[in-house]
Amino acid sequence: MNKRSQMKIQQTAFMLMAITLFFVLVGLFVLSFKFSNLKESAVDLKEKNAMLLVTKLANSPEFSCEQAFGSEKGSCIDADKLMMLKENIEEYENFWGVENIEVRKIYPAQKEECSLINYPECGIIKLWKKEVSGYDMSNFVSLCRKEVFEGESYDRCELARLIISYEE
Repeated sequence: MNKRSQMKIQQTAFMLMAITLFFVLVGLFVLSFKFSNLKESAVDLKEKNAMLLVTKLANSPEFSCEQAFGSEKGSCIDADKLMMLKENIEEYENFWGVENIEVRKIYPAQKEECSLINYPECGIIKLWKKEVSGYDMSNFVSLCRKEVFEGESYDRCELARLIISYEE
């Protein structure tokens, strides 16, 4: 009688171990399935944050036209502010959390990079000189500046793209 009881206890112990092992394997399978898309989700989240940053950046105080051009304009970048920011960019190195910010004029198109010497007869304002091998997000903006014609000051706005680059 004693050997039969011992056998039943051993069978029960082996069954409990088998059931536990089965549930551990099922749990590992579920976890691997859930975490298989984790990297893709992180990239999607970075892209979403980049797109939100692009839309907010044009209206930030460092970039926006604000009331300088007579009325409050949405997605308007003050080119003069941007050029001064470019000259003092070291202070903003990690402020926005991106690798590169640039503004490209679309119309009239010009391929020359802006400096204080050739401004405003240029087409690309790069805040950093980094070459980024990641991905970028962009949004269309108005690139405005003050100009003088025959002694009168007027607002000149051109179509541009605000581009933010991220490293992968």
